[in-house]
Amino acid sequence: MKNSQILKKDLDRIDGKSYRLYKDLEGEYDFQDYKLSIDHVQGDPFASPSRVRVIVDQRMAKFPKELFDKKHKNIAVVDYLTREFYFNINKYGERVFGSGKSGLIFISKCPQEILERTSIIIDEEKIEARFYVGFPARGRSVLSKELEKILYNVIPNLVERTLIYKNINSKALINRVKLVEDQEYIRGELDKRGLVAFVANGSMLPRESGISTKPLKSGKAFISPKELEVEFNTMTRGAIKGMGIKKGVTIIVGGGYHGKSTLLKALESGVYNHIEDDGREFVITDGSALKVRAEDGRVITKTDISLFINNLPNGKDTVEFYTDNASGSTSQAANIIEGIESGAKVFLIDEDTSATNFMMRDELMQKLVSKDKEPITPFIEIVKPLYEQKDISTILVVGSSGDFFDIADSVIQLDNYEAIDVTKQAKELSKGNIVKRINDRDLKINISFNRKVKKGTISEGPKGVKIKTIGLDTISINRDDINLRYIEQIVDNEQLNAIGSIMKYAENKYMNKNLSFEAMIDNIISDIDKTGLMSIEKIKGGSGSLAMPRKQEVMASYNRYRKLKL
Repeated sequence: MKNSQILKKDLDRIDGKSYRLYKDLEGEYDFQDYKLSIDHVQGDPFASPSRVRVIVDQRMAKFPKELFDKKHKNIAVVDYLTREFYFNINKYGERVFGSGKSGLIFISKCPQEILERTSIIIDEEKIEARFYVGFPARGRSVLSKELEKILYNVIPNLVERTLIYKNINSKALINRVKLVEDQEYIRGELDKRGLVAFVANGSMLPRESGISTKPLKSGKAFISPKELEVEFNTMTRGAIKGMGIKKGVTIIVGGGYHGKSTLLKALESGVYNHIEDDGREFVITDGSALKVRAEDGRVITKTDISLFINNLPNGKDTVEFYTDNASGSTSQAANIIEGIESGAKVFLIDEDTSATNFMMRDELMQKLVSKDKEPITPFIEIVKPLYEQKDISTILVVGSSGDFFDIADSVIQLDNYEAIDVTKQAKELSKGNIVKRINDRDLKINISFNRKVKKGTISEGPKGVKIKTIGLDTISINRDDINLRYIEQIVDNEQLNAIGSIMKYAENKYMNKNLSFEAMIDNIISDIDKTGLMSIEKIKGGSGSLAMPRKQEVMASYNRYRKLKL
């Protein structure tokens, strides 16, 4: 390790010279109170910024170990400090001149959700922050005096204000940890109580706008119907009351713009914990819950959709169904079957984003078009057996058909964002035709999954495997795009980074082990639990841009990769 004064001398030596000489600065430097590691220097001022770390010994940082001694608490601390680091970059940054990305400093920008991530690592020995710096240049010449401002003024301030416990708002950090402990307690209680979700009284579900994840301050606070109200006695907040959504089939009804889809959206996001003042801190959903919709045009590779679709006129196989361009109904069928394969125990479905012919066929249509002429068994006839035989619940937003009342265990009406339990009234209105149809059919659901991902799915290009992500929508592997536009529970681009890294990791470690698709992903998640998310990306110093995805989104990404080999 070099002394920080050597770094200053090297900066003086290369000032005004070729940009490539910045490479000479790679290495570790002792700044007394912390270590600075320049892990990778960008090739030119317009390239991705340089990767930098600061490492502070816990003898200096002095973060109490009881704040991060459990995984969920560690995640909460990392999330809090990452947000603080991001805020302090803007607060303590200095104006830096240069071309391209000169002077740019950034760390992960966290959404409202709290995710496991690699931007900061904390343990009993040290705390380590990973971030990015655009090394300044004039044209393609070194501007070392501008970099000196960052390395000797800005970064010391960031360390002092973010990574030293006595200097941070310790009360806010402790409250964040306590919040996550309470959230995890409720999450752990759901299954014991026979629930799939909980929405606390006082939750603010509406968002500012369709493109904002922040709460609508003028919105109406959620209050549970008394018939559905449950109570959790949390560690720090005491009793929290709210609506418990039971296992089984729950239908959400109501007029347009009365809050049905808003509630479903909150439940989608409830698979993650949220920061304070989000409004959805105590909207807690089973962690495997999966939003499912129609997805015209997606690729389907050897997925058994025969539960829903059979006897196609062209004789096409639906047990190992393949298509490059799925219809709405076949895509939604595949999404549900693949969701079951991924271990989802709850489906979240909005009628508005579903294929009508997949969801139901009314009585008149059944009289006109006989069963032997219709290859689709509608979801309305399968959703109840799916719960009774496979313990898979469904929460379904419906706006146009009362036929679903037949198979509902609970019916919740949203009236101007007020939740009302209308189960009794709905059952009185239901005709029983769907239940009769299900009983006559006597469907037995037998789904076995034996798909295995073949080696060569992620193939090496001339320069190895190149993975790039674009927003929340796309993972590009060697320029082959995976379209994830309709995978609606991805909330951070860094989850896509991690999915790409997981796919690359799987190719190197698991392809010759004869594991099922699900078992392979389970093994990788187990590896991450044991060795950390950082371990899946083998680059110098480790990547600071990974956020943990769920198993469901990892498998969904494979399923939408057009070069998937099974």
